[in-house]
Amino acid sequence: MADSPEKALCVIIGSGPAGYTAAVYAARANMKPILYTGPEPGGQLMITTEVENYPGYPEGVQGPTMMDDFQKQAERFETDVRHEMITKVEFNSGGVHKLWTESDHELHANAVIISTGASARWLGLENEKRLAMSGGGVSACAVCDGFFYRDMDVAIVGAGDSAAEEALYLSKLCTNVHMLVRRDEMRASKIMQERVFKAKNIQIHWNTETVDILGDETVTGALVKNNKTGEQSTIPVQGFFVAIGHTPNTKIFADYLELDPQGYLITTPGRTFTNVEGVFASGDAQDNIYRQAVTAAGTGCMAALDAERYLAEKGII
Repeated sequence: MADSPEKALCVIIGSGPAGYTAAVYAARANMKPILYTGPEPGGQLMITTEVENYPGYPEGVQGPTMMDDFQKQAERFETDVRHEMITKVEFNSGGVHKLWTESDHELHANAVIISTGASARWLGLENEKRLAMSGGGVSACAVCDGFFYRDMDVAIVGAGDSAAEEALYLSKLCTNVHMLVRRDEMRASKIMQERVFKAKNIQIHWNTETVDILGDETVTGALVKNNKTGEQSTIPVQGFFVAIGHTPNTKIFADYLELDPQGYLITTPGRTFTNVEGVFASGDAQDNIYRQAVTAAGTGCMAALDAERYLAEKGII
């Protein structure tokens, strides 16, 4: 006979700044949250070395250390942190929501907070992940890491609005920005393209693909290929940024929750409500604009407060 489903007031799906902040607020509100970390506990900050733009860390902090601090704070208020993955959900608007883990454990929750984040898309090159994981100069966030390459030469891959925006951001910090575009045109909006073209220190390399990222401990250059002529060359750079988009980790919710064309969860403007009553979304799973640790933490706080008010209105707490 199967075990009876576990009952919970609040289940948080996903860790990272949004999930752990939601846990702190939910636990302090006596919601006894259960948090499932998912396959990447701590999210994208686990591959971020120095974080200098999060308040409260005046000397900066390593990304994994910061996430460890977040987890400890959540656990201090008795959040039940479980290192497992939610693989299936069945949401019931205004009622009890059903969730299943990868080990087929079933939970019934009165409120669910989603903080599954979004995963950066990578090129899949041999040295890319190694240099990203070691803090050797590969990054998927110019706003997060651009400061470390002040007065240096960098490369950025991408041709959309996000890539153009990040290239412009880097151009204010770096000596030269090499923008690598696979085709002979950009996908970015006309106004963003015009801004890029006007930036004197942004050099666009058309019809260019990255063959590999060079460097043993830190980036020393990018080996690129002109996909029209096949000619290869090396561009000396100290930083390499990948701006080819993010994939929100929201696939398992698609049958119940409204998603935008990119797969991000749609929430009520200024709130964390999804289209299903009792299900709330926070962090990068619903934010395709800012994607910062501090904004993710802010929406995690909002989601927990929204969940608390929802449960109180229902007379559950």
